[in-house]
Amino acid sequence: MSTSNSKRIVEDEEEEEEFEHFDDFTLASSWERFISEIEAVCRQWLADGPKNLLVKDAVQINHLKDLYKVKSEFKYATRSYCMEYYFAPSNDGKGADWDQTLHDLQLCFGVKEFLVIAPQSASGVVLDAPEASKLLSAVAIALSNCSCLWPAFVPVHDPSRKAYIGIQNMGTVFTRRFEADHIGSQVPIKLMHLEGLYELFVSKFAYTAVDWSMHHFEVHFKLKLTYRTPTYDDEDELQEPDTDVIGSSENIETQTHGKTQWDDDCPWSKWYSAEDLVKGFELLSLWSEITAESSLDMAELENASPLEADKWFLYPCLSENLAISDGSTIGFASQLRLLVKALEMSSEAKFIEDFVSVENSGSENLKSSAVVPPPTVLDRVLKDLFHEVTEAQPDSSLSEHKSSRSIKGAPLESLFAQFCLHALWFGNCSIRAIAVLWIEFVREVRWCWEESQPLPRMPTNGTIDLSTCLINQKLHMLAVCIDKRRREVKGQNVGTNNPLTSPVQEDLQVSMEFSASHGVSEGFGRKHDRNGSSDVAGSMMLLKSHKIMHAPITQDPPLMTEDMHEERLRAAVALGDSFSFSGQLERDILASDMSAFKAANPEAVFEDFIRWHSPKDWENDDSEETGVSQNNAMEVSEIKWPPSGRLSERMSDYGNSWRKIWNEALPLPASQQKPLLDPNREGEKVLHYLETLRPYQLLEQMVCTAFRAAADTLYQTSFGDLKQMTTKIGQLYVTMASTLKFLQSHNTISDSDVIEDLRRLCTTFGHIEKLILLAASLHRKFLQSPHLAEAIFSDCYDYYLPNMGTGSAKGDTKKEFDKKQQVSSRDRNLIIGMFPPPTANQSWRKVLSMGNLLNGHEPILREIIFSKRDHVSGSYYSAPTPNLYQQDIETYRMYVCGTSNDLRVALAVTSFD
Repeated sequence: MSTSNSKRIVEDEEEEEEFEHFDDFTLASSWERFISEIEAVCRQWLADGPKNLLVKDAVQINHLKDLYKVKSEFKYATRSYCMEYYFAPSNDGKGADWDQTLHDLQLCFGVKEFLVIAPQSASGVVLDAPEASKLLSAVAIALSNCSCLWPAFVPVHDPSRKAYIGIQNMGTVFTRRFEADHIGSQVPIKLMHLEGLYELFVSKFAYTAVDWSMHHFEVHFKLKLTYRTPTYDDEDELQEPDTDVIGSSENIETQTHGKTQWDDDCPWSKWYSAEDLVKGFELLSLWSEITAESSLDMAELENASPLEADKWFLYPCLSENLAISDGSTIGFASQLRLLVKALEMSSEAKFIEDFVSVENSGSENLKSSAVVPPPTVLDRVLKDLFHEVTEAQPDSSLSEHKSSRSIKGAPLESLFAQFCLHALWFGNCSIRAIAVLWIEFVREVRWCWEESQPLPRMPTNGTIDLSTCLINQKLHMLAVCIDKRRREVKGQNVGTNNPLTSPVQEDLQVSMEFSASHGVSEGFGRKHDRNGSSDVAGSMMLLKSHKIMHAPITQDPPLMTEDMHEERLRAAVALGDSFSFSGQLERDILASDMSAFKAANPEAVFEDFIRWHSPKDWENDDSEETGVSQNNAMEVSEIKWPPSGRLSERMSDYGNSWRKIWNEALPLPASQQKPLLDPNREGEKVLHYLETLRPYQLLEQMVCTAFRAAADTLYQTSFGDLKQMTTKIGQLYVTMASTLKFLQSHNTISDSDVIEDLRRLCTTFGHIEKLILLAASLHRKFLQSPHLAEAIFSDCYDYYLPNMGTGSAKGDTKKEFDKKQQVSSRDRNLIIGMFPPPTANQSWRKVLSMGNLLNGHEPILREIIFSKRDHVSGSYYSAPTPNLYQQDIETYRMYVCGTSNDLRVALAVTSFD
């Protein structure tokens, strides 16, 4: 008995232990645990809400600015899945059906927030139909358990088909089911037309036995047609351009050369042909909320003109190179980058000739860049620089930016600036090609000097502009020296200054009246006792002889380049008497002027010269000698003679240097004086400088001049009234001036920071260059509607500026440009002009299969949203508000997108469960 009792007690204890550790049979299978995991994640996302999810780990969709997603991973059996929840930060209101910021599933099915669950595989889709149904059922059960109304989708079939199945619990009665698929080829002819698409949608809710053409079914739909401006290939026949669209060209070439480039008359076209960054336009024509009751209504709409659409939107098709800043696109920026590389290599040799003989150099960098164009190319460049020149343009500053002179380069139309621009494209701007071109350039310059031929593209008068680079100053000096030599050969007065004044006869008439009123002797003004007179000096008269004072012809001040000024300054410092040394040149000029004044006025005294040359040093007791106006000759008689006045204290001091020079000066006209500037000596000095110039000194000046000349060339582009571009160009000049000024302060280019700054400057230059090309292209296409060009450019500018690295924010390069401009009714005719009728070649190559033609062009894409609404009533516990479904709901919705070659259909059906 005891034994049996003990066994019974042990069995009871075992049974109690079994009851304490029971299993939950609702989670007994892996399928149920999978549903539970999905439910837990959905409950967590619901509890967090959009605001908290944004703080946690939500990621913004690249091409959508108002859509974010969070994801979670699961495992079921041997498969791994990823579930993503897409949501917007604000869920107030319903987005537009044609909004470009919508996700593909939002556009197809009209949903806002949704779930997507897919296997973690290479394809990312479920290829097995039973697996897709089971996966969708698991998500639907999990969402129902947590009273969530999110729609859920599963990608199926091949990824290229973009096929989905989905489900949405809308309460206790209604359920929405989704399905989308794509036909990539062999679209049925019936589905190419609106009539067939209408019948396809009606077949989803009407009885199959009904003859749809004999019955009326009220269907609401929206229509969107997308047209793209045509592009021509080499086989297309070119038609006359529409001047209202592309503008008139001042330099129209003969059409025997074939298709012309879009930028043939742009300022940069001499150097390179730029890619048109605006590849074309897409026109979106929208019909909103149209009601059709039969197939005939759809057939009638298919024949309607796009001009009848409610709204038009224009979308530019931009080149992918617009956002690329690696220097791969051809332009000034890419060549300037090569020039900076040549500058970096220029310190590897002491003489320019060393780069020509690359075989004698051990540098691998020199050998790798040993690319020189054939002699024919070199001859063509030299011919353009020295022989095919119309005339120098002294007023080239009119075509320059106001900040251009802050860059120590050369003016755009000058000889050295044109040399630098040619060098950018000569032999891919390699250091050896630059050396070859420079040597030949200096030879041509020497030929002009030895043959006394005018130096092209350089002025032969005026003062040397010390704000330009030294090479340009030297070439200006040489041009002046050549001109003086030519005038010496012709026997003309060299280096004289003969200013144009008022007519001599009128001045003589006034002077004669003045002389007669004061008893001046007859015979005054005769020029037999004068030499080198330019004209009478107004109403001024000599103090002693009372004769009319004549202004002499004087020598021009000697021209000096920047290095000559520095040399004079160094010599003055070395001698210890900088004032007397620096005044030596002024002393020579003053002595020349005094000699010329004495020759023109033989009876003049020192006081007469002071009154003419330095009126501030003559102090009048009264203001009677202020000059006589030709129109006030009657007032001459009121002037007293001789004038009462005296020399200033500075000129009246004992031992004054001016009086000493006056006493020593001989009366010689300027033509008989020793020239202040020796053209032969100065010309040879210029050539010696050019022939012995160090490579890095040449490249430094070339870099500064090339940047300035390239910017000045682009500045001449016509882009309308775009304030953003005006501001950016001004900022570019400021950036170039600051960077290049630092370059010019270095005697060598060994500092790597300088080269790196120049490379960054090339990148910035490339950004601005592309914006200028974009602005020019838009301006030419919208000459008749500049407001459209300004609006489109502003959108592109705001979008690409951060991506180009010239803005303060870092842009997302993966985000696509999706801005579109609405076209007003008055601009529609202009847009139609962008769609010229198809040529003969285009007509037979394209089979028109769709309607709604625009000037003979069918849409490249047609999108339709069909919908049918029904009135229902009821209360549903899972609805956010009790009255949410006390109105019409969309029971059927079909989105159709495609052309004659492909078709995509997405269907959403609401059913009663």
